[in-house]
This record gives sequence, C-alpha cells and structure tokens, in this order.
Amino acid sequence: MVLLGSLLNSLFIIIGTLVGRLFRNIPESMQQTVMSIIGLVVALLGIQMGLEGDNFILLVISLIVGAVIGEWLNLEEKFNRFGLWIESLFGKRAQKGTIAEGFITASLIFVIGSMGIIGALDSGLRNDHNVLITKGIIDGFMSIILASTLGIGVILSAISVLIYQGSIALFAGVISTYIPTEALNLFIKEMTATGGVMIIAIGLNIAGLTKIRIANLLPAILMVGILVTVIFLFQ
Repeated sequence: MVLLGSLLNSLFIIIGTLVGRLFRNIPESMQQTVMSIIGLVVALLGIQMGLEGDNFILLVISLIVGAVIGEWLNLEEKFNRFGLWIESLFGKRAQKGTIAEGFITASLIFVIGSMGIIGALDSGLRNDHNVLITKGIIDGFMSIILASTLGIGVILSAISVLIYQGSIALFAGVISTYIPTEALNLFIKEMTATGGVMIIAIGLNIAGLTKIRIANLLPAILMVGILVTVIFLFQ
C-alpha cells in the first residue's frame, strides 16, 4: 500500500496531539518556560538542517525571492483565515488564535525537511515505509509537546502531512522517470538547507523572540526547485 507510511505518519501526529492535550493545564509560568525551550530546540534543528546545503548563494536568492512572492500573495493571512475558519467550527470551546497558530506552526515543522520527501519516494518506488514510520514517531513526540502549549490546532497538521507526503508517494514513479537522480538529490539537499532557515525562524517565533511570517517564506521551496533546475541544466 503506497500511502501506508503517510497514513501512519498522520496517525502518530493525531495520537501525539491528543496525548499532548492531557497536559494543557500546566501553570502559565511553566508553559512559558517550556515554550522557550521548545523554540530553542526547534531552532537548533533548523541550524542542523541549514548546514546541509552546499550553495549559500542559492539559499539566499531562494529565501529573498520566495519571501517577496509570499508577501505579495499574503500566504500567512490565507493560512490564518483557514485556521480561524476551522476554529469557528469549534465555537467558544477553542481559545482565540490557538487553532490557527497550532495548525500553521506544526504543519511547517512536519512538512519541511528531507525525511518527508525521501520517505515518500521510498514508499512510492519501493513500497518501503520505514523512513516515514520513523518520521511519524518523531512527529508524534513533537506533537505531544506542541499540542500541550499551542493547542488542538496541531492535529490539523496531520492533513497537511498526508496530502504532501501522499502526493509525492503517489507520483514517485513519474518523479523518478522525469527527474534525474543527481538533480533530485541536489534539490533535496538545498531544499533541506532552505527549510532549515525557515525552521530556525519558527523556533525563534515559538520562543517569543521574533514574529516572522513563516508561511510567506514557503515560495522559497519553489525557488529552490527552479534554481536547482537551472544549475543542473547548465553545469
């Protein structure tokens, strides 16, 4: 079953979120300290990812051009509107802002990174789900932590993960046919580095040190693909 890995990954996120909600009544001072720690840990993860790239110029161009496109499209606002729409379905049971924030933050953390792409390709090409299952376990534990502070909105990220990884798995055959292995490996490496910078920004936001509109940086991933294509064609 091609989608097994993606389904299990999403299931682990759902379970982790539900478990995390059991710890939502911790004191506010403790929540603030835990949030700061989570932010710093997420930022450290981003630094590790950012160091995987080999082309600093590609990284800078992708982020700058991607940010301009994202600001022009106002993606952050669109994500927030979707989250708030979901939030309205819960009525007064949800605290204002928690579902939108949890959905956006968790989706970006779980979707950005090489494990999702590599794992989905393995699922689609070799019916090997080990990478996605491993990622799902990691995401599940992260969901516990995020849900305990950001709220039930984290559970919606399971949908983002399923759509993103499931699409790659379903079209893995097409991807392997039309994209050379060297180009795909280069894209994964530079996408991971670019995503790492975005993860750093997420961590700083969680820690309350910055307020960067992360969703507006998402077009940078598309820019990485375009630039990698240009580099591969003219090298």
